[in-house]
Amino acid sequence: MANRLRSGVFSGRRVSRTLTGLLMATIGGFGGLLVAAPHAWGGLAPPEQVFLYDVMFRRPDMHWANADAALAYGYGICDKIRGGHPYAQIAGDFKADFQTPDEYLASYVISDAAQQLCPELIWQLRNSAENYTPPPAQ
Repeated sequence: MANRLRSGVFSGRRVSRTLTGLLMATIGGFGGLLVAAPHAWGGLAPPEQVFLYDVMFRRPDMHWANADAALAYGYGICDKIRGGHPYAQIAGDFKADFQTPDEYLASYVISDAAQQLCPELIWQLRNSAENYTPPPAQ
């Protein structure tokens, strides 16, 4: 071991290069996982899958009957946006359907449906929500 120390095997420069290489390999491995995650980088998974992941797995408290019911509800939101319904009405319908006063949950599902299932309607939804103020908490 003493000979190795003198020969430079454990010198600062070699240790530094080894640690740098190990660090880069680790970062590269995790970078590959990020690229493989469908939600981390949009466009890698079909929009229906991303929507289902968001409303069924990221929000398990929603209690959908099945994936078809979740998708049907999401496309129903798109139909309401397309039909010119204002955000306040869509949010009110959502809260009534799910018997919840949760503004965040309503906003989450409505915006995710628009982003994933009908992205061409995002600006229409945003414009209808421009002056929206949530009703006072009860």
